[in-house]
Amino acid sequence: MVVQLKLFILILALCLFSSMTWANEDAIKEAIQPHFQGAEIESLKKTPYMGLYEVVVSGEIFYTDEKVDYFFFGHVIDTKTRTSLTNKRLEEIKTARRIPLDSLPLEHAIKVVRGNGERHVAVFTDPNCPYCKQLEKELLDITDVTIYTLLYPVLNGSAELSAKIWCSDNQIKAWDDFMLRGVAPKAKDCETPLTALLQSGQKNKVTGTPTLIFADGSIVGGMIPAATIEQKLGQAGEVGK
Repeated sequence: MVVQLKLFILILALCLFSSMTWANEDAIKEAIQPHFQGAEIESLKKTPYMGLYEVVVSGEIFYTDEKVDYFFFGHVIDTKTRTSLTNKRLEEIKTARRIPLDSLPLEHAIKVVRGNGERHVAVFTDPNCPYCKQLEKELLDITDVTIYTLLYPVLNGSAELSAKIWCSDNQIKAWDDFMLRGVAPKAKDCETPLTALLQSGQKNKVTGTPTLIFADGSIVGGMIPAATIEQKLGQAGEVGK
């Protein structure tokens, strides 16, 4: 009976501690939020150093005390290993982030099906981006894939160029001609989905081009070689099984 009573008290204490922790974190979030109007506090967790809390807002990390009297921006360095714990966490956050492929406006994509088209990847891309042009050359070596090209004109002059490509009679040819052969599309006017595509990219925090999104929701920013694309397509396919 005494043992059971001690066990009950221990469990009750743990439950109360857990509730107090959650209540404290909620209070900290409420205190932080006014300083970042319109931005979401994506994560808040207590760190094992100096009683600080790690805060993630818009993909960036900073630290605060439990009273939210101070914000600390910068890197926490492990003096034993001389590595940045902040960089390590940023990489973990980046790796864990997902964008569901079916949440994207794929109906506004320039869609290319190669081979059986079983594997899927979406690419936010800007026609004036040199790395995007390099990526297009790498994608030529990929087969059995469906590629959704999402025009994302963020560079100067790209909006007009993207509109010309979208309004072409043959969008795929116009895209390939410009990205692979440097042949500019002919001027033609039509209604485009560029505003919706820009809004989607901004909503999903696409900050640069190219950005690839695979079937498992994993994200890769920047130009990657065909071998890496194949690897990512394979991993995404395994997750989907």
